[in-house]
Amino acid sequence: MKNSIYVLAFLLVCFSCQTEKKIGYVENGTVINGYQEKKDIESKYQAMESRFNKKADSIGKAFQLEVQQTQIDARRATQKKAQELMQGLQQKQQLLQQQMQLEQQQLAQAFQAEIDSLIVKVKDFVKTYGKDHNYTYILGTSDAAASVLYGIEENNLTQVILDALNADYSKE
Repeated sequence: MKNSIYVLAFLLVCFSCQTEKKIGYVENGTVINGYQEKKDIESKYQAMESRFNKKADSIGKAFQLEVQQTQIDARRATQKKAQELMQGLQQKQQLLQQQMQLEQQQLAQAFQAEIDSLIVKVKDFVKTYGKDHNYTYILGTSDAAASVLYGIEENNLTQVILDALNADYSKE
């Protein structure tokens, strides 16, 4: 009888020491795409791209006028002078194309850098959220990389995380 009490006490201690693992998951794409800061970054870069396109159109139109004038001048000039004019025009066209490509690449790189920074920020936020709410794991899933094939809805933290992220962002 005494031994069974000790065994029962031992089992009680063992089971009370085990803590339940708290696991949640987040739909990555939904969080990122619903995050207001991402929407703001996209809007900022869409405006920048629009300004870039207007500038490129303006430069293109000015260049077309220059092409027309150079063609007129080339018809009046000697063959050698006409070749020099057209060669100069080709060099200018290449230079303008390179300049536009460089500006477009810089714009794309700046956008990608901000998005990469945003993703790191979201990951850090989820990590902090998990620690603050005693989660053992918070898994991420997406259509491209489905690490969670099934999860009950009560473990889906997507909307909770998104709401908390947007609330935190609105404070900034």
